[in-house]
Amino acid sequence: MKHVYLHVPFCRRRCSYCDFSIAVRRAIPAAQYVAAIRRERDLLFASGEWDDQPLQTLYLGGGTPSLLPPESVAELVAFFLGSSSRFPFPASRFPTGRRGLEVTIEANPDDVTPPVAAAWRAAGVNRVSLGVQSFSPAILRWMHRTHRAGQAGKAVRALRRAGFDNVSLDLIFALPGALRPNLRRDLEKALALEPDHLSVYGLSVEPRTPLARWISAGAIAPSGDERYADEFLLAHQLLTDQGFEHYEVSNYARPGRRSRHNAAYWTGEPYAGLGPAAHGFAGRTRRWNISPWAAYERTVHQGKSPEAGREILSEEERSLERVYLGLRTRSGVARLHLGSEAEALLEDAVQAGLLERRGRRIRATPKGWLALDAMVARLSACWVT
Repeated sequence: MKHVYLHVPFCRRRCSYCDFSIAVRRAIPAAQYVAAIRRERDLLFASGEWDDQPLQTLYLGGGTPSLLPPESVAELVAFFLGSSSRFPFPASRFPTGRRGLEVTIEANPDDVTPPVAAAWRAAGVNRVSLGVQSFSPAILRWMHRTHRAGQAGKAVRALRRAGFDNVSLDLIFALPGALRPNLRRDLEKALALEPDHLSVYGLSVEPRTPLARWISAGAIAPSGDERYADEFLLAHQLLTDQGFEHYEVSNYARPGRRSRHNAAYWTGEPYAGLGPAAHGFAGRTRRWNISPWAAYERTVHQGKSPEAGREILSEEERSLERVYLGLRTRSGVARLHLGSEAEALLEDAVQAGLLERRGRRIRATPKGWLALDAMVARLSACWVT
């Protein structure tokens, strides 16, 4: 399998907007987690669903993967590389360039210390995605984040000293107006840390989250569509002016620093997802795991597959997905031939500044990204790729 995602579910607390599958724990059961992941990989291999190709990307997401002890991170990296070497690995074995293996860990800023950063780098991690979210102390408290605003800079400096040359920062925009958010200030503070990559996500209100309950009770009002659009376009303008490529709806990168792992999702490449609630994809089949950590761990310990379900996509569904995912990226989608109805819709979108032609490809503009769901719904019925 060329691309592997590991879901690490553990968190110290649940963020106010989070609906991910997490397990809030004071003590992290790291040994049990590593054993469960190894067991699931072996079960997939035995079932024939694991093709043993050289790994290209390994991504530890969550949850809060940075809560794992560095030695557990190192054990996971070694296991998926098929290495029998002892730790630490020489960092030179894991270049960050296009041909090197990309190994990413998501981290909270308060978990990143100089010793931890050095241990990750020695273990083979060469990309870190920091969940900064905001530089406002009041907003971080409202989000239930565990870190303080000043810890983001300390984390970046520790990572740079450890030899990381691929550091990404996450920010959230379209926050409720009552919080007095200032996206421009957050972006400028982020740029001052000289990241290689930025992920800028619009806040979404998910069911069964503290945020959804606050809105339902009238305690706070969500951001409106107009401010969402204004802030999305502000981020695009400010970051592209600073030399970042806006290469996917929510992602910006310096040259050569795109997320190769996430690109596998957007281009429809097969990937394996291991851990509670993790999803995997192989051609036309999508599978997903049991969500609760305790049930997942118990199931794999019994030697059973933790798979909770799977679906086989029809050709129509695959075509729609290719269009939707392709238009999320600056590469867009190839256009072989279209019927008259689709051509008319396409021309309307081009004239409105939502799409643009690039040879035999069509791609969305930043303005078009804001209307992507509606555009794809109209185009999908008559698009031929």
